[in-house]
Amino acid sequence: MNAINELPASRLNDELARVFALQQARKIELRETSAGQRLEKLMRLRAAVIAHKADIVAAAYADMRKPQVEALLGEIMPVTQAIDLARKNLRRWMRPQRVRTPINMLGTRGAVRFEPKGSTLIIAPWNVPVFLSFVPLTSAVAAGCTAMIKPSEMTPALAVVIRTIVAECFDEAEVAVFEGGPEVAQALLTLPFDHIFYTGNPEIGKVVMRAAAEHLTSVTLELGGKSPVIVDESADIESAAERLAWGKLLNGGQICVAPDYVLVHESRKDELLGALTRQMELHATAKDGKAPELTRIVNTRHHTRVQGLLDDALARGARVVTGGQSDAADCFIAPTVLTDVSPDSKLMHEEIFGPLLPVLSYRDLTQALELINAKPKPLALYAFSRIKANVERILRGTSSGGSTINHVMLHGLHPNLPFGGVNNSGIGKSGGFYGFQAFSNERAVLHQVSRISFTRWAMPPYSPRMIRILDRFVR
Repeated sequence: MNAINELPASRLNDELARVFALQQARKIELRETSAGQRLEKLMRLRAAVIAHKADIVAAAYADMRKPQVEALLGEIMPVTQAIDLARKNLRRWMRPQRVRTPINMLGTRGAVRFEPKGSTLIIAPWNVPVFLSFVPLTSAVAAGCTAMIKPSEMTPALAVVIRTIVAECFDEAEVAVFEGGPEVAQALLTLPFDHIFYTGNPEIGKVVMRAAAEHLTSVTLELGGKSPVIVDESADIESAAERLAWGKLLNGGQICVAPDYVLVHESRKDELLGALTRQMELHATAKDGKAPELTRIVNTRHHTRVQGLLDDALARGARVVTGGQSDAADCFIAPTVLTDVSPDSKLMHEEIFGPLLPVLSYRDLTQALELINAKPKPLALYAFSRIKANVERILRGTSSGGSTINHVMLHGLHPNLPFGGVNNSGIGKSGGFYGFQAFSNERAVLHQVSRISFTRWAMPPYSPRMIRILDRFVR
């Protein structure tokens, strides 16, 4: 059902419009659903994800040669964790939040009510499609919204599993999945949704935002960028190398918050390069260096792109410290550390999204911060340091969607922290309450509960006494 890629092109818009109309009608009903009713749906989704665990693992391997551990960690666990968090907290999240009453509002009672935005569109990426379809869907259902989901065509096996799970759990008038290529996404973006949740790169994010502007639709954009790492003179180098290698190679480096480049204090550069070499070589355990447990680059087009970044860097004088092997037929590039990378290379300007890690040195922290601030604001920033003043200076002197200190990427897994970017790396936050909030309208409601109201003294004719009272309030 809703496999748009199987429909003739002439029927595409008609089918999308049909389901959209169903969801427009259903969204009105969903406004009055209770926390219990929404949680019942989420628990059905959770049970279906667990029931299809083997299918998700197999599809992830078919699409990207993703190891079972990474499929469990990166696709399934975030979904069950998000639903479990909603199960524990949704009743509290939905409760109207009382606000304090200032003196000029005596006689009133104010509160913020969270009401569903309505019909929503979720456009998921190819790198972790189950995660980034079902975690936003969890937020949408928790908020009381309908949803149309467009998974990426670049991971077709996982898209089929996503569609199957949704069909088992929801009526299409509430949640529906539409497979297909860019033409499906473009057609969906012409519809007047109440909210769009998009995960992907900044260039397509601009396309989504332009389309949303046509209907004044609110957006949550989780984009990307070049997430930097600072390793200062005090860092535990062995620990930093181990954690950097984990973050760089998880999902084959195809994660929006993966460490993108490293700035290391010049006094520790050689030590870090040695430690990174040992860590990267642990991941290339096969005799042919093919790293059997490294997720492959998603397709040949992206392999060509990542290979192009490597070739350009080498042509501009970069040196491979470890790795560098490549096999286009296998969509494989070995875990690779580079140094002496030119600031003008594409590697330092484009998001890598692959297992390449450039390492640059800096003399003092000011130089490192200037280099970071010369680029668009990243989705994440990481620092390895045992000097509190340095950590504070890094956090104050830069801007990023989120940060992890003395590790990488973990802030994105913390259920009670907001996740998202800033400017070029994204708009809006998600995860836990912040995801519920993204799919909700925060409606201000004020009750006049007594006969006392300042407006009785603020009506014409305006007396000198009224002017004196207002002047006192102003001051």
